[in-house]
Amino acid sequence: MQAMQRYAHLLLVPFVFLLDRWTKYLIIERLGYGDAISVYQWLAIVHGRNRGGFFGFMSQRDVAHVIFLIIPIAVIAGLAYYLVVYRPPLWTRLSLTFVLSGAIGNLYDRIAYGYVVEFILVHYERYQWPAFNVADSAITFGIGIWLYTQLFSKEGARKTARK
Repeated sequence: MQAMQRYAHLLLVPFVFLLDRWTKYLIIERLGYGDAISVYQWLAIVHGRNRGGFFGFMSQRDVAHVIFLIIPIAVIAGLAYYLVVYRPPLWTRLSLTFVLSGAIGNLYDRIAYGYVVEFILVHYERYQWPAFNVADSAITFGIGIWLYTQLFSKEGARKTARK
């Protein structure tokens, strides 16, 4: 029972991964590349492809494919090791599990397609945020929780007080 509780947070990984895969599958199957569906005045569903890193960073470089395969593999391995071997506080575990889940989802795309499928586009008039997906959202959410716990929660305060 104790082992089950210790690793329960890892159940987020298949849930986030499958949600990410399902939404990307729907986009690939039902929307042509470059097509868009307006949802609200500020939101659209698009079929985009990111061959680079975050926000399309280095997407025009041939080396980007290799770099953005190696870095996520290292991050996934490091996070998985840390989450299995160590016992960080609950909110740290949850936040890092969200990051791990998103990294796995985007790595799958890079291996399967050579790019990451992006489909959520937030915009205002001629300004737009780069398109993103469920995996990107999980990574961002996880980093946000982690930053919050480190800066404002008792978990982070305990860590600072020990030094």
